[in-house]
Amino acid sequence: MITIITTSYNYSEYISQTIESVLAQTFSDWELIIVDDASSDNSVEIIKKYCNDTRIKLICNEKNQGLKKSIKIALKEAKGEWITFVESDDSIVPDALEKRLKTKADIVFNSVNLIGDEEWIKEYQKLVNKTENELSKISFPTNIFKKFDTKNPILTLSSTMIKRELLTEELFNTKTDALFDWWLYINLAFKNNFDYIPEKLTNWRIHDNSYIKKPKRHKHKMVNVIAYYNVFKQNPSVDLFFFTIICTIKMCCIRLRVYFISFIRFLKSLIGLKQRKSPLF
Repeated sequence: MITIITTSYNYSEYISQTIESVLAQTFSDWELIIVDDASSDNSVEIIKKYCNDTRIKLICNEKNQGLKKSIKIALKEAKGEWITFVESDDSIVPDALEKRLKTKADIVFNSVNLIGDEEWIKEYQKLVNKTENELSKISFPTNIFKKFDTKNPILTLSSTMIKRELLTEELFNTKTDALFDWWLYINLAFKNNFDYIPEKLTNWRIHDNSYIKKPKRHKHKMVNVIAYYNVFKQNPSVDLFFFTIICTIKMCCIRLRVYFISFIRFLKSLIGLKQRKSPLF
């Protein structure tokens, strides 16, 4: 069985498409656990309409818990050997689960199809194309621990499937929800191989309320550096020590570039120049 976890928060206009994409799967031995994180819109009412299917379970948080805690709540109820995720504004193609099950690794992810805001899609497509090109040069399944050093090659949580036994309590020790998936993958990647399916099995939605489109997402701590340091503490070695140091230096340089771009955008706003849309800002 595959357990599908969806965390829901104020995406009432998209949640139906998410659930219906699960119902349309060619592989039918699944359960869908939806954790609504105290939505203030009518998401819960919409989700309840689908709960006549006994494979779908709704859990409602009394107050907002955030992504990490909501996933932990769902995992306590999970019965599947595999765990996959579909965010409540994304969807998966009908044979996504069937194709992911053919993996030869304990963690698998796939390419994505961009949907939503057409103007933003033009910019994000560059990121997708670049990522796909880099992944095409890797022979999967393999260990990609060091591939997460300055960016996350897994573009959305909705494209992953992970063996349930790997999702231990220690993986949720990060202090922030910001880029939790990056933290998760780095900690998993140290001892586990990843497989990659170069097919667009996930519809990744980019829209005005997407977390990834908000500049404040860059105000998080350097989650990847902290994750590498966490792995180093548990598995100390000279190689890992120097790799973490180099990663830190690279991320500091990137952070300086981000601040510079932010300053330029601020100046443009002062003089009324049009801002260029990009995945960064």
